[in-house]
Amino acid sequence: MSAVVEDIQRPERSKPLIARIDWVKASPWLYTIALFAIWEASVRVFDLPYTVLPAPSRIFAALYQYWSPIWKNSLQTLYTTTLGFLMAVVGGLALGLFIGWSKVIYAGLYPLMIGFNAVPKVAVVPILVIWFGIGAVPAMLTAFLISFFPIVVNVATGLATIEPETEDVLRALGAKKIDIMLKVGIPRSMPYFFGSLKVAITLAFVGSVVSETVASNYGLGNLMSSAQSQFNVPLVFAGLLALAVEGIVMYSIMAWVEKRMTGWAHRSTMSH
Repeated sequence: MSAVVEDIQRPERSKPLIARIDWVKASPWLYTIALFAIWEASVRVFDLPYTVLPAPSRIFAALYQYWSPIWKNSLQTLYTTTLGFLMAVVGGLALGLFIGWSKVIYAGLYPLMIGFNAVPKVAVVPILVIWFGIGAVPAMLTAFLISFFPIVVNVATGLATIEPETEDVLRALGAKKIDIMLKVGIPRSMPYFFGSLKVAITLAFVGSVVSETVASNYGLGNLMSSAQSQFNVPLVFAGLLALAVEGIVMYSIMAWVEKRMTGWAHRSTMSH
């Protein structure tokens, strides 16, 4: 019995190093390192030309060599993406609440929203250029357009899935439509809303880069397009790497916000 007590009270630092590692937190870093290691080895073993697939070592060298333009253009892309995303959050939440307010409105506008989302946003960029010229505005609006739909759909779905039994009980107790929406509908839709932000922010980056590729003199999209025209493939991949880092950081922020705001809506078993 005393041996069991001593084992329980053993200090954490006395455990083997491998037992003290938080593998859940370490796994993203380990998998990323493994990916780059396999990538590097494959390029060297198969002797692939860097104009086809550069090794990670060449990509990191390009990242170091062109650090200044990559940094400046990354900030530009982050700026336009963030503005477009914030516009989508405000507009998507407002329209989602409006659509979810009534089944008639939901049935009437939802097909229009699907048709709007089916239009490739790259086809809209030339129109935005005609309206606003070349620059940050088309990139910002493209980020807004492409990230707008997931937010609207998720908020409207959260409102539209209120159980009829719940509404009947609340109406029997004298609750009005606005009371049901404020007390039940909106809180119920919040997990859908905050969950959609993770999808929307990644799509916003796609919209910004697509627009910057064809309608801007700044941003990572323009940088990669220029590098591609000069057959500087390592710089193209360096731009992709910078874009991936920005996307991961913003996704992590949205995931943190979701956990903070709607942790009550998730089962504790999901964290294991």
